Amino acid sequence: MNHRGRQENLRGQLASCRLDALLISHLPNIRYLCGFTGSAGLLLVEESGSVFFTDVRYATQSREEVEGAGVVIARKALVTALAERVAGMRKKSNEWRIGIEADHLTVAEKKRLRDLMPRGVQLRNAPPLVERARMMKDAAELERIRAAVLLGTRLFDRALEVIRPGVRENEVAAEMEYAARRAGAEEMSFPTIIASGARSALTHGRASSQAIANGGFVVCDFGVILAGYCSDQTRAVWVGEPTDEARRAYDAVKQAQLSAIESVRPGAAVAQVDTAARKVLRRAGLGRYFTHSTGHGVGLEIHEAPRVAQGQDEVLQPGMVITIEPGVYFPGKWGVRIEDIVAVTARGCELLTPTSKDFLAI
Repeated sequence: MNHRGRQENLRGQLASCRLDALLISHLPNIRYLCGFTGSAGLLLVEESGSVFFTDVRYATQSREEVEGAGVVIARKALVTALAERVAGMRKKSNEWRIGIEADHLTVAEKKRLRDLMPRGVQLRNAPPLVERARMMKDAAELERIRAAVLLGTRLFDRALEVIRPGVRENEVAAEMEYAARRAGAEEMSFPTIIASGARSALTHGRASSQAIANGGFVVCDFGVILAGYCSDQTRAVWVGEPTDEARRAYDAVKQAQLSAIESVRPGAAVAQVDTAARKVLRRAGLGRYFTHSTGHGVGLEIHEAPRVAQGQDEVLQPGMVITIEPGVYFPGKWGVRIEDIVAVTARGCELLTPTSKDFLAI
């Protein structure tokens, strides 16, 4: 990963944002910029260089991982060490403007920062500069995401071996998560969703102790983290003898997803991708049962920019990685969702998820 280059790109944007420095507190952004993977740190990026602050627990790890920044091992609160460092390094001008990641700081944390900073230092809410940079994945990031997706797809094979009437949802999730760990996953991207029967109509129905029964869908939504990068996939399988209604609903969702994937290309607005899925479901008379956005960005976090939804004006660019996941949900009955990950390319998109979307009945 080109951490030094990422910091240089960020430095180049400070002046246009009327900032002298940017304080990075969101850990995924810190990892993106300098490579640190621990749970405590602050990164100060200014025109002349970068300084990373962490505590004594990460003395060895930070020196092994951090690239492109000096390392300060604080023996006091990180914000106190930061304020002292700023007092010693700040310019002699009347004001020094430090941008902060307001979306990732509590009111209390922001107040403490203000109270500790020396006179003449202003804290300003910065635009999401790092999040915008993270939207476009480089070649190394794409390879990591591909690897995470391929590992994740193997978990669905395990789910199909386990899903049977009488088996509890959390048993299926446990088998999938155990298989993920054995295959080398660092952890799951999010708590595994195994939702059966009427619970499959819950868009985020985490695995429960409910036993799987005949006559309904089982929605399996899962992902892994591998080398820091997330995967995300959803499939729905029918348990028992499928009904015509179930087949029609599944086929409509599948066609909606294929239509949305086909619309992914550089220059297309994310709202167009969302519309492509909704048009298919409306024609099938199911539009009102699609109750969430069509997708989201994926990378170091399971939910990143851009959001693929109505009202969003982001334009797709090569290197963006997004999910496409339309679904329909009938409260008290069942639901269906199909989700894959795609990468925007120079000419269209690359479907990263290899798993079949054919209707499956167990």
